[in-house]
Amino acid sequence: MVHVYVNGGSGKMGSETLKAVQNDPELHLVGWGNRKDPLLERLKETHPQVVVDFTHPSCVKENTVAILTQGCSAVIGTTGLTASDLHDLDLLAKEKKQGVLVCPNFAIGAILMMKYAAEASKYMPRVEIIEFHHDRKADAPSGTALKTAELIYHANPHINEHALDEQELIKGARGGSKHRIPIHSVRLPGYVAHQEVIFGGLGQTFTLRHDTISRESFMPGVVLCIKKVQSIQGLIYGMENVL
Repeated sequence: MVHVYVNGGSGKMGSETLKAVQNDPELHLVGWGNRKDPLLERLKETHPQVVVDFTHPSCVKENTVAILTQGCSAVIGTTGLTASDLHDLDLLAKEKKQGVLVCPNFAIGAILMMKYAAEASKYMPRVEIIEFHHDRKADAPSGTALKTAELIYHANPHINEHALDEQELIKGARGGSKHRIPIHSVRLPGYVAHQEVIFGGLGQTFTLRHDTISRESFMPGVVLCIKKVQSIQGLIYGMENVL
């Protein structure tokens, strides 16, 4: 039985996680809190083995440090951690002999989209990413879009190698860029989480798209990560690495 604490339990992802943990016979919910609660104190009171964090980019690194300092493993669904943050947390997790799973996306379909995008990049010369989220999302681009761009670049470092002959008439019209890959972020009410990866080649385009209809789609992945994280030491970035 894995004892679990959910940080950010009143949020949309956190509330779904509470239900998923309570409905799994191998997991035991020992407590939950929110972004403004004193996390370290709550962990000392509840003694979890695994802490799931769905709070806010502004405090996610601080939360993860507190989790590891208290001798717990961490499943981090909050986006906003930089490459430097991930490096620091990996060192701390190894020092504390704990595991950290940082997952930009917990949906199996999204993991497959990223995997197939990396594979397709070996055969198509150009790619752009469009990601759509609800209008209350705190950061842009999404962690999934950033992770997708990284996987594509590592599979094909020459993607989008030749710059286009173009001029932005409005600054930002071509979106942001990660590894030369344009990322366009849409924020509108009505969306949950969606992403298109559009490849272009001679006389053709190829599009991969994943749509999250409900946050319930993330829960099998969250539960899987809770059960896996205690078996690792250090930090793993991306759920695809523990499937």
